[in-house]
Amino acid sequence: MASPLIVSRRDFVKTTTTAAAGLALGGLPAFGSVRPGKQLRVLSIGVIGTIGGADRNQINSHPQTEIVGLCDVDGSALEQAAKDHPDAFTCNDYREAFDRYGNRFDAVIVATPDHSHCSIMTRALADGKHVYGQKPLVHELEELDTLSKAVQARPNLVTQTGAQRIQHAARRAAVDVLKRGDLGKVVEVHIVFGGGALSGGHYFADGVLGDPIEPPAGFDYDLWLCGAQYEACRPNMVKRQWRSWWKYGGGQIADWVVHLTDVLFYAFPELESPMQVCSRTPSRDLSYFHADRVLSTLTYPVSGDRFANSTCNFYFYDTHLKPDRGQLGIGDGEWPSGILTIVVGEDATLVLGPEGPLEIWRDGEKTDGLTLPDLPEYEQFNHWHAWVDTALGKETPHRWMPFEIGLRCTEPGLLAVKAAKFPGQVLNWDRQTLTFPNHAEATETIVRREYRRGFAPVDAR
Repeated sequence: MASPLIVSRRDFVKTTTTAAAGLALGGLPAFGSVRPGKQLRVLSIGVIGTIGGADRNQINSHPQTEIVGLCDVDGSALEQAAKDHPDAFTCNDYREAFDRYGNRFDAVIVATPDHSHCSIMTRALADGKHVYGQKPLVHELEELDTLSKAVQARPNLVTQTGAQRIQHAARRAAVDVLKRGDLGKVVEVHIVFGGGALSGGHYFADGVLGDPIEPPAGFDYDLWLCGAQYEACRPNMVKRQWRSWWKYGGGQIADWVVHLTDVLFYAFPELESPMQVCSRTPSRDLSYFHADRVLSTLTYPVSGDRFANSTCNFYFYDTHLKPDRGQLGIGDGEWPSGILTIVVGEDATLVLGPEGPLEIWRDGEKTDGLTLPDLPEYEQFNHWHAWVDTALGKETPHRWMPFEIGLRCTEPGLLAVKAAKFPGQVLNWDRQTLTFPNHAEATETIVRREYRRGFAPVDAR
């Protein structure tokens, strides 16, 4: 069921004076068109933050790109980024960037807090812009459908999810190992997320709700809220630690899920959407912050001869929780990383760190997965440059993680963190209807948000 607050493309154009002016001058540019000379003109939204600066610098390092616009609600970040791009236009409001400067750029980087992703990305797609979007691609379960439909409506636009770890040979080798069935039939999957939502520090808050405060100087808090309903600014919220907050981020699980499940969704198209989720956590009051110490089970229906059963469970662990090595049949030893993707097969078990190593365990013996016979050579490439090349019409084998795959990776993470509102309860999930058929309260409370007027996602169809 689509949100009644999503703005249609037709209504949006009717009510936007600058768009109307553009139509009077001969219409909007062709969707996905790049100006003569093959220089990709890029608008950066979220110019520094936690990853925006890296995204912008990597994309700007491509010889055929130009950062022509900078948009950020943080005046100090905007000022700092403008030193790198003195000729770029600047603004605080992403809507102004599209309304006033839309004819100056062909593509957009969206590196803003999670809760604003869908509104900005659907606007970009509706306006015919290629999009490099940070993970998780959306914040609400309903937005999985909203953004997916926007992508389907613009098949000639190039999208890419911020999942740069797929550059590493170990991850691409893992895809090949899984595709060719080296583990035997897959039994189950374990994903270890390392830290938790309330770990404090640079990226996360500590779960202590401070009294309301004034937003930082030069920071447009109203624009930062985007589609979220207004509430007072508080300590450890707007700069980086928004990831811990229920209304704005998704904790460690949603932040990392795309990085850790990418190989699975490339290897197994059978994994379409979970049919069930159950999250267990000692956290109870989730009014403001996400739960930590989460153990979540997601069940996928599967078919074909690559799985041992008619369903496949994904087990999620955060806050430094891990599965038992003995239970997995790989014996004593040290994990290669605190963050892991583990695939258990009938014949062997794959253990993969975020950037490697790739371990294959068989009969208690470990093999370096990159040394398995008949694997290809995995050449180095630049994840960000592959998006630029594709947008410029160049053939490249290195464009990984378009939004179609990124959304499939995002879904289990959103389900796991949101199901923590109902700890220990089994929620049946129906992606087609965006409901939990066995739990009306979950359907009413964790599937969608009511957007503030003027900031709703745009229907790009």
